[in-house]
Amino acid sequence: MTNHIVLFEPLMPANTGNIARTCAGTDTVLDLIKPLGFSVDDKHLKRAGLDYWDKVQINYHDNLPAFLKTVPNQQQMFLVSKFGKYTYTDHDYSNPNQDYYFVFGKETTGLPEKFEQKYAEQAVRIPQDDSHIRALNLSNTCAIVIYEALRQQQFNGLAKIHNYQHDKLKDFKK
Repeated sequence: MTNHIVLFEPLMPANTGNIARTCAGTDTVLDLIKPLGFSVDDKHLKRAGLDYWDKVQINYHDNLPAFLKTVPNQQQMFLVSKFGKYTYTDHDYSNPNQDYYFVFGKETTGLPEKFEQKYAEQAVRIPQDDSHIRALNLSNTCAIVIYEALRQQQFNGLAKIHNYQHDKLKDFKK
């Protein structure tokens, strides 16, 4: 089973860097659908991802149709949108023989409307008070959704207890 965070035309390097760091810590694949609103050499992108870039599998796709050709079972693709009719906890992401794709829209405009309509049954949302904000922060939203999938997967392959002998903080204390 592989989890994928898919970003449709991301604009903000700091968000993408934070998401890449979450992917590194959760063994999640990061799929980026072009065009990107920044250069992958951007210093803000690299700073947000810290020194974890070599720990992330990143797939670049030229556009949405090119990405869709790489998804073997589109029934296991979930669009994360404030227009989703289900909450992100309503679906079962626990099949160990299945890959899961969580598709997030551009920070300013979300996902294309026709794409959302076509996959409306697979659109999920995080409950929020729409009268106060337009949308939650993209990197926070990705973390919320991927950790729900991982919870349902019993955090398979992830350390549930911190081993201080392998603590990376010692490198920063020098």
